[in-house]
Amino acid sequence: MSWIQKLYETYENCQSMIGHVASKKEVPLLPICHTTNKAQIEIVIDHKGNFKRARVVTKEDARTIIPSTESSGGRTSGEAAHPLCDKLQYVAKDYTDYGGNKDSYFMKYQSELEKWCTSHPKALAVFEYINKGRVIGDLITHKVLITGDDEKLIEKPEKKSKDAPDIFKVLKDQSEAFIRWEVEIPGDKCSKVWEDKTLWDSWINYYSNIKQEKTLCYVTGKELLSAEQHPAKLRHDGDKAKLISSNDTSGFTFRGRFSDAGQACGVGFEVTQKAHSALRWLISRQGYRNGDQAIVAWATSGVEIPDPLADPLTLLGEENLKSDEPDNVPTGQHLAIKLRHKIAGYKAELGDTNGVVIMGLDSATPGRMAIAFYRELTGSEFLERLEMWHYTCAWIHDYRFVEDKDNKKLKRKYFRFVGAPAPKDIAEAAYGSRVDDKLKKSTVERLLPCIVDGQKIPRDIVESAVRRACNRAGIEGWEWRKTLGIACALFRKLNEKEEYSMALDESRKTRDYLFGRLLALADSLEQWALNKAGEDRQTNAARLMQHFAEHPYSTWRNIELSLSPYKARLGAQSQKRQALIDEVKNMFDTEDFMNDKKLSGEFLLAYSCQREALRPKGSSNTNESEPETVSETDK
Repeated sequence: MSWIQKLYETYENCQSMIGHVASKKEVPLLPICHTTNKAQIEIVIDHKGNFKRARVVTKEDARTIIPSTESSGGRTSGEAAHPLCDKLQYVAKDYTDYGGNKDSYFMKYQSELEKWCTSHPKALAVFEYINKGRVIGDLITHKVLITGDDEKLIEKPEKKSKDAPDIFKVLKDQSEAFIRWEVEIPGDKCSKVWEDKTLWDSWINYYSNIKQEKTLCYVTGKELLSAEQHPAKLRHDGDKAKLISSNDTSGFTFRGRFSDAGQACGVGFEVTQKAHSALRWLISRQGYRNGDQAIVAWATSGVEIPDPLADPLTLLGEENLKSDEPDNVPTGQHLAIKLRHKIAGYKAELGDTNGVVIMGLDSATPGRMAIAFYRELTGSEFLERLEMWHYTCAWIHDYRFVEDKDNKKLKRKYFRFVGAPAPKDIAEAAYGSRVDDKLKKSTVERLLPCIVDGQKIPRDIVESAVRRACNRAGIEGWEWRKTLGIACALFRKLNEKEEYSMALDESRKTRDYLFGRLLALADSLEQWALNKAGEDRQTNAARLMQHFAEHPYSTWRNIELSLSPYKARLGAQSQKRQALIDEVKNMFDTEDFMNDKKLSGEFLLAYSCQREALRPKGSSNTNESEPETVSETDK
């Protein structure tokens, strides 16, 4: 019960956020006894229940806070009606008269609303209106709903048309429309029922008072009103999976150990409502989602914390991407310092003892959800481990970009940064950009303990990324550069004890490192000659990279021989580059150089560092299809 207790504490600490959202896409922190639904039609009535007007609700403005019961909040079908806002088959007495193709539950809806409506004037006005039995008739009269020659609701036309009625822009089947209400009362500034806090409180008080049975709440340790069902819609509006469920009286969810579900676990009604509402709000606001997988980290105090699954650029935000340097190209070191300062700011705000929770959810079926990962840490532990991840798994990356409009054309502006790649990018580097969702989910789940607990990174993920980085001829240029950077970061993380530097280490004489430098120098020399001649093709070093990783000595002889025409083309300009190649070859032990066994990922580190060392200072070029500038020292 630890997870639900932490969520309950979070809700209590964040009550000032109830009903508030930063954007219309964000799920609000809900009051208890309420849920959200996407509305398609908005009906405006007066305080006496007289129809005034109606409109189709746009998709951007559709999310609506509505009162709900335990049964209606988790319904999949049946008579469990929401008490105020609901679909036409519930709120319209004339639903069947106009060809509604599903069962009508008006009587159930009317009964539920009648019991409560005297507690609030807006609920009473809605009750007075729906009793007139003209909901669909009024909507047809005001051309919100569309009927055919038989005066029945028509289906959406198969062919798209710009002149199609508004209702078909948000819904395929008119009879499935969800209705929300506005009640205009003289002197009342808030006519929208989904924003009226007095209406929220009225329903909460009414529904709480009709519950009778109490149980021992395992979260608070007190006798509280028991929860019959627990909320759904945790990951998105259509999510039916539940973390706590005991309605399977014919299966073996609890049978065989307990005679009824209450003996297995008791959670107070208010506690479960608040905890689930907090979890849904947190996932929407700051969670990572991939299909059925959802991962979220939060501080129970409500203080903002960094996302453990983000890369440095995401943590810093676009407003911090601009460098203070004259050429406006952010350097890796510059952003690394900014990230360190950012985490220090979190430390000051979060404190050492405030609790941080990391929680991962997943579901194998549409109805049941499991907690796949759960950790509780102090604020200082969480930030220290996150900082260590970004330090030990850091490398220079250049695959992140923002869209920049230039002369009405979208151009990608790339940013270079130093830090650990995001787990989703690691999955794509290891298994390809079209990686299967299940494999991506399992990879992210396996990497989470490496970030949060400081565990060793899985070797198979590292080796897979290294293999793909070696296969340069098999993937596009931008994807290969991304894969190379991530493979280097992972190999460096796997071999922390070696303390590999991100800068070129000219004193390192290991066989794999020196072979990596040789490949980079040969690749650079040939690319220089190709650019000078205006040729756009891969170098021999690039094409033979995979074979070089498997058999470096025999492959190097072919690469070195193929450089002769390019040296001749460059003439004296190539002398310094050739001198570097000779210098690296002389650093080899003779036996190591002639050893043709497979190279480890260390050669990629050297290859990347040597490429970086040859990059002209101030160059922002990360697109290999563009000619590479040659520095004066190479001429």
